[in-house]
Amino acid sequence: MASDAYPKSVLYCGVCSLPPEYCEFGGTTKKCEEWLEQHHPDLHSQLYSKEAIEQNLASLSLDAQKRAEKDSQKKAAKAATAEARAAETRASSKILIKRIERNKRKYVTAVQGLEAFGLDIKKVAKDFGKKFATGSSVTKVPGGGDEITVQGDLSDDIFDYIVEHYKDVPEDNLECVEDKKKKKADG
Repeated sequence: MASDAYPKSVLYCGVCSLPPEYCEFGGTTKKCEEWLEQHHPDLHSQLYSKEAIEQNLASLSLDAQKRAEKDSQKKAAKAATAEARAAETRASSKILIKRIERNKRKYVTAVQGLEAFGLDIKKVAKDFGKKFATGSSVTKVPGGGDEITVQGDLSDDIFDYIVEHYKDVPEDNLECVEDKKKKKADG
């Protein structure tokens, strides 16, 4: 009982966030193996050495070996298609930065579409509030998704800030739009 020191330190994979012993059950086995080899070569040699793999395969029946091979191929294909789909979505997604006139010379800036690039909307809203020293909030959009509303006319500044700080977002995917309230007709 004295040899069990608490709390135990557990290593988690940087790719799938499972312990390395369980990476095979995620969909990114190859990437997990590469990550482990790069960051923890000692544990990689222990888990993925030729002897360890042969020993694990020897304990399986022939049918189980075939099923395991088929399952791993399916998981790899599924992960590859999901990654390709996510990349395609990112490439076709637009981030709209709208400058909306409220009354007279008062403006708010609304930013939509950041979630397509895997950004935490609440964190980005907080960053905007700190950077531009203004009020910033996250609201739901009727069409689905979230929108960051920042007080003030900051569309150009937000455009520059996103390009500079969020490298995952291509500049071509940013679009500035001006929304004006329609004036009532005199009649």
